Amino acid sequence: MAFSKAIVKFRIPILIIALILMIPAILGMVGTRINYDMLDYLPEDMDTVQGQNILLEDFGKGAFSFVVVENMPEKQTSELADKIRKIDHVETVLWYDSLADVSVPMELLPQKIYDAFNTENATLMAVFFDSATSADITMDAIREIRATAGQQCFVAGMSALVTDLKDLCEKEEPVYVGLAVLCACVAMVVFLDSWLVPFVFLASIGMMILLNLGTNFFLGEISYVTKALSAVLQLAVTMDYSIFLWHSYNEQKNLTQDNNEAMATAIQKTLGSVIGSSITTVAGFAALCFMTFTLGRDLGIVMAKGVLFGVLGCVTVLPAMILVFDKWLQKTKHRPLIGEVSGFAAKVVKIFPLFLVLFIALAIPACYGYSKTNKEVYYDMGSCLPEDMGYVIANEKLSETFDVASTHMLLVDSSLPQDSVREMIKEMEQVDGVKYVLGLESVLGKRVPKEFLPDDILSALQSENWELLLINSEYKVASDAVNAQIAEINRIMKTYDETGMLIGEAPCMKDMIETTDHDFRVVNAVSIVAIFLIIALVQKSISIPFILIAVIELAIFMNLGIPHYLGQSLPFIAPICISTIQLGATVDYAILMTTRYKSERMEGRSKKQAVITSLTTSFPSIVVSGMGLFAATFGVAIYSDIDIISSMCMLMARGAVISILCVLFILPALFMLCDKLICATTCKMKQISKRKITTEG
Repeated sequence: MAFSKAIVKFRIPILIIALILMIPAILGMVGTRINYDMLDYLPEDMDTVQGQNILLEDFGKGAFSFVVVENMPEKQTSELADKIRKIDHVETVLWYDSLADVSVPMELLPQKIYDAFNTENATLMAVFFDSATSADITMDAIREIRATAGQQCFVAGMSALVTDLKDLCEKEEPVYVGLAVLCACVAMVVFLDSWLVPFVFLASIGMMILLNLGTNFFLGEISYVTKALSAVLQLAVTMDYSIFLWHSYNEQKNLTQDNNEAMATAIQKTLGSVIGSSITTVAGFAALCFMTFTLGRDLGIVMAKGVLFGVLGCVTVLPAMILVFDKWLQKTKHRPLIGEVSGFAAKVVKIFPLFLVLFIALAIPACYGYSKTNKEVYYDMGSCLPEDMGYVIANEKLSETFDVASTHMLLVDSSLPQDSVREMIKEMEQVDGVKYVLGLESVLGKRVPKEFLPDDILSALQSENWELLLINSEYKVASDAVNAQIAEINRIMKTYDETGMLIGEAPCMKDMIETTDHDFRVVNAVSIVAIFLIIALVQKSISIPFILIAVIELAIFMNLGIPHYLGQSLPFIAPICISTIQLGATVDYAILMTTRYKSERMEGRSKKQAVITSLTTSFPSIVVSGMGLFAATFGVAIYSDIDIISSMCMLMARGAVISILCVLFILPALFMLCDKLICATTCKMKQISKRKITTEG
């Protein structure tokens, strides 16, 4: 109680400190680097990741892009290549002219080299950068290449992807937050009992969001997914805490005329509630940290931190603001939309067997759809961009004009005999979908010695320890066909060079598929076990955790099963994150109803009356909380052109509604069915099953 009284007493200094903290928070938020490259989150011990590091260290090459030049005369194309070479951080520009201009007789250059770089009306250039794929300086170089080349040129490759992704995110993010705030505000105005209180809530939560985003500075960088979702998610999942405090404060005001005393008591009561409620939410986000694909850890840490800031703001900044604006808050009160629901609750309980049948009937298609959705995800991040983006157009041009859908890079020991390399190239070119393999040996053939080439060409394809080969493939990144192709290329490579490494976007994506498939199972298991243990300890019951998790898992299975029946494909990260986020964020609805049900039973009510009362009293809080989560995410889902953001927000919005319905209709039915089991396996409820209650219904 001392803490609560201190908050009330020092409410003005608390608000002043909170406002002052906004300055470093904003500076920290601006100073936090955003990473737009999903491949950066692969484990460091993978060959593909180590190979990328070797490419940068030994060759001075990090990022790689193809530039398709259409309908440009050869002389002008040559001038363009020279201009691109002069752009900062462009390390090498390779194309047919790079070889034809050296003192190698034209008739000695293989025809396939000409065909690799030229068609009737287009020329292809391979551009290497001396910086990493998603480095800011690489993205600046991509923008400069586009500006230099003009509308006749199209830049493909991962660096072009992250550049377009960054530009689109920076354009959309202010709108995300605005939509989330607007929709959440509308929901709270409709469902709460004051016209002004939603704005007080949003001001308090907004401060905590800024503090959370500002402290990300100490993490060094965060992913664009985390940045895009963290503010929206924090608003959605911590809004409950503000609602708890507001309802508690109004209850206490009816018991005392002293606002300060009412608030001190409300803080004390709310603190216990929000800590209990937030533990499961934090556990859900913390489970993401167990992913070996470290994007999960990135999102998990930021969101767990955001929930803790939400709790802190609810019991410090929000009480101070409510007391300061209490006069206006009371004047702007109105009748809430949700009225008396005891009649509704009685009808739900009366026909509870129908909902038990519904529970079983829904479980079968939900499980089937859920199992299929997890296998129908996509990994190609280019698929999450709109079709009119530069990267998407360039990829289509590359595929249509040169029949190249993806490019792999091969690093082999530079001491490997030339004849062995030629044999290896010959074998690799027989692999299904391999268009051609470009390296020193394939360029020169047997008649021209390697020493004949100038140093700049040699250094582009060979270092002291490694030789670089480019493999162009007809198969798209992250497809089953390209993954089978990569496996076969790796097999051939290892027969010639055990130390060789196959790198590039497609091999990295293959590693990502294998990594995240494992992560999905681990994260699911960790989140369920963690939340099961938390519920068991809080509720002091063995049976209750099974019942509550069964209800929310049904909601999750339904939510993630729907895309299969709609013929939709989700980005790979969505099912992993949503399964834990929905469990952690919405199991609170079930806990709220359970707590009241237990209380009623322990006070001697019949099981029927206890279930009716728990449903009646919990209904407004569950609906308001769930609709807040729905409102904060639905607008973003409809607006965003980035599919990974849109899909995750749509899943969260839909998941909130499904969880509400499952808790309001199926959980009461399970209480009616399992009442004896609950009483027998829950601490302090065992005596209920032993005594006779004449009013048992």
